[in-house]
Amino acid sequence: MSEEIAKTTEIIETPTEEVVETTETFAKSGKRSKKVIEEVAAEAERKAKVAEAKETEEKPAGVKPVPRPKIERRGKNYRNAVKNLDLTKVYAPKEAFELAIKNSYVKFDASVEVHANLSVDPRQADQNIRATVSLPHGTGRKIVVAAFVPDDQAKEAISAGADIAGESEITNNLTKGIINFDVLVTNPAGMPKLSKFARTLGPKGLMPNPKSGTVAGDVLKAIKETKAGRSEYRVDKQSIVHLAIGKVSFGADKLLDNYNAFLESLKSQKPASIKGVFVKSVTISTTMGAGLKVENSIN
Repeated sequence: MSEEIAKTTEIIETPTEEVVETTETFAKSGKRSKKVIEEVAAEAERKAKVAEAKETEEKPAGVKPVPRPKIERRGKNYRNAVKNLDLTKVYAPKEAFELAIKNSYVKFDASVEVHANLSVDPRQADQNIRATVSLPHGTGRKIVVAAFVPDDQAKEAISAGADIAGESEITNNLTKGIINFDVLVTNPAGMPKLSKFARTLGPKGLMPNPKSGTVAGDVLKAIKETKAGRSEYRVDKQSIVHLAIGKVSFGADKLLDNYNAFLESLKSQKPASIKGVFVKSVTISTTMGAGLKVENSIN
């Protein structure tokens, strides 16, 4: 089928004022039709004008929002609790615990935490701090301990303080995705059997590890120490160690004993490659409470 061609004649004036007659051909319909070509050209011209207008348009200067002070964005109970506190002052440890206890406003027995900012690089193997500490008065938290031991040793593990014991029971629960314990203890012989659950336990920090004292030759001793208040701590990506050292109900004296035990443990973990200050600052806080800076006795 032959294509019908519509002819149009345009008169173009040249710079020399000569009149030249040109003939442009268009299809009767479709993309090459005169109507479509004119519409495309008009749309391109419109977009060019819009782009030019955006470039030359002067936007009125807006008013920069002024954020409220951080303290005003806190809850009413928090603001009332910190009225008598100087958050910039560095307190003696016992005084800090007394103030933290006095100004704890939550309706439950709040935890007391210590946060130590270290001058280490966690990406370096020798500076990736990870250790355990036995707190004299425990943490005040009930810890569910599971002992991954042969089934014939389960009764002994239960007698030592384990809440769950036996390879069969723990294996069945882990296979079903059930994790009903806070700490898992085993001996070196049990590690190969637990390796298939590493992807489940690892991200939750529950995979037994010799550094945390959860892989031990004497499992019964490890269970007793864990129940007595042994806690694991490790440095995070921001080079800070966080550890709960008790409850508000402990009182300042017991919290101070636990705090000193933690500092002694942390001091022993100073890497040989750190020549200057090891602990840059220490802060304590209660659950939902304000952080109080504490005098640091570790260089």
